[in-house]
Amino acid sequence: MAGQCQGHLPGRPKTDRLDAVWLCKVAERQMIRPSFVPPPPIRELRDLTRYRVDLIAARTAERSRVEKLLEDAQIKLSVVASDIFGTSGRDMMAALIAGTRDPKVLAQMARSRLRLKLTQLEDAFVGRFSEHHGFLLAKMLARVDAITADIAEVHQRIEEQIGPFLAAAQRLDEVPGVGPATAHVIIAEVGVDMSRFPTPAHLASWARFAPGVKESAGKSKGSGSTGHGNSYLARVLGEAAVAAGKTDTFLGERYRRIARRRGNRRAIVAVGRSILTIVWHLLSDPATRFTDLGADFYDTRVNPERRKRNHIRQLEALGYTVTLTQAA
Repeated sequence: MAGQCQGHLPGRPKTDRLDAVWLCKVAERQMIRPSFVPPPPIRELRDLTRYRVDLIAARTAERSRVEKLLEDAQIKLSVVASDIFGTSGRDMMAALIAGTRDPKVLAQMARSRLRLKLTQLEDAFVGRFSEHHGFLLAKMLARVDAITADIAEVHQRIEEQIGPFLAAAQRLDEVPGVGPATAHVIIAEVGVDMSRFPTPAHLASWARFAPGVKESAGKSKGSGSTGHGNSYLARVLGEAAVAAGKTDTFLGERYRRIARRRGNRRAIVAVGRSILTIVWHLLSDPATRFTDLGADFYDTRVNPERRKRNHIRQLEALGYTVTLTQAA
């Protein structure tokens, strides 16, 4: 901010010391808006939810190392089994670590529907798994189990910390695409006191879910990107938007309409902003409850004549001649 202000004062030099003096004067005159700092309970909840995200990312990375190790040993288990960390996959990997190398013996450890692929499993275990691979695999699986246990403990702690805000979390859980874990993250990142954000637009702008506006000489510039905001909040809003896009709801239809015209990325931002708007209203008034507008919301508000013209245009584009007759 200091650089921008100094740039409007011709003739004044710009140095770090002068910038510091300028910032002190601006602060002295109370011209700097205070940053958003939630109360301690929300900050503690935020620490927990962010740490859970980091732990999940660490576990995912460790699982990727396991798959890479098996590929190095020419064990193609991930090609046959959709989840190599399920019960069957873990039994097979434990047997590999213990020294079992017979593909038929390993394949017989399959359970449930995976037993329908015994032949493919036997082929998948034809490799060169060595004692070296077994040592590394044991360490990696132990690390996966340790992280999983840590995630469970952190999740339990979050369930305890969310107690005072449980009613708010339950109201957010009613929004399509927003599950309990997502509701916990939203509350941890934005709090429950919406007086800090005068309108839903202020909340969306703070979260960087509003396109940036750059205009000069009457011309719009830039790509309209939202910029970099709260990465933890953006992640869960993006996941909620994609999940909502698969539902037969207003948010789902909004996602699909925008995705068809402008692509999935813009649809995620648009639906994410809609979810933030809903969140603002739900948290601003505890008596407010979510009511879905329905997937047919847009259709019921399109002018009948316009809908008729659109259908005729679509049929004519397919090579048909359309003649309309009024129904009796």
